[in-house]
Amino acid sequence: MAMQSLGLGKGDEVITAANTFIATAEGIGWTGATPVFVDCDPVTYNIDPARIEAAITDRTRAIVPVHLYGQPADMDPIMEIAKKNDLMVIEDAAQAHGATYKGRTIGSFGKAACFSFYPGKNLGAYGDAGAICTDDEDLATLMRKLGDHGSNVKYQHDFEGQNSRLDGIQGAVLQVKLRHLDAWTDRRIAVAARYGEGLEDVCVVPRTMDGVRHVFHLYVIQVNNRDEVMKHLTEAGIGCGIHYPVPLPKTPAYASLGYDMADFPVAGGIADKIVSLPMHGDLTDDDVDFVIEAVRKVAK
Repeated sequence: MAMQSLGLGKGDEVITAANTFIATAEGIGWTGATPVFVDCDPVTYNIDPARIEAAITDRTRAIVPVHLYGQPADMDPIMEIAKKNDLMVIEDAAQAHGATYKGRTIGSFGKAACFSFYPGKNLGAYGDAGAICTDDEDLATLMRKLGDHGSNVKYQHDFEGQNSRLDGIQGAVLQVKLRHLDAWTDRRIAVAARYGEGLEDVCVVPRTMDGVRHVFHLYVIQVNNRDEVMKHLTEAGIGCGIHYPVPLPKTPAYASLGYDMADFPVAGGIADKIVSLPMHGDLTDDDVDFVIEAVRKVAK
């Protein structure tokens, strides 16, 4: 909705990260524009600003940085590149509720920012839900119309829109949970610190960039024997997962774009090593220590 409201469409190109959930690229593709993938930084896993300019063509209209796993993308150079090349920035903040970059809240940098309230997110509803933030009132009005059948007055339809309205019950749930978000986030950060202390000598643990508040939607480590680690954790009753197992340029959905995985050495190189450990605001120290002990037994 944000991209459509900003006028993106057929013939346009939009730059985004190679290692993200497909929804990021779907938002580009559904406008008729073409996603252009860029490799990630090996430390933060966010889009590598140093690789963005090489992906810009005369058809490039926008950049979509993803604040992956809850850590803000490096917004200063991204915004500089966008300004220099007259490009829009649309933030994918689906995993970054409450994250900050150099004291500024994520979601306040681009023309628009998209948040997910999927139940598993840091701020989750009881079903599918989301929100778009913008400081442009005209754009906000247009997006509200787009999500309500092209209407802001009942039965007056200015254009064909869609049904993308937040259910009232989801809004009520979110209103209650929002009060607890800061406390849950503080606990996530504490859990991440405890994981790091217990695991940094046996695997690659997440590193937080200077000047940011990483809200740890996910806690992702790298190991050289992922299958063994995940099998051991599962047998111990510990939930774990992979976010995301296949870089988007390698998926069938984008095979027609003709990418060579050699263009994505970082995203491709970590794809079979990353594993997500339990992470939420209700984990106790004993829970975390139990996970640490299990990982330490098998991680290589």
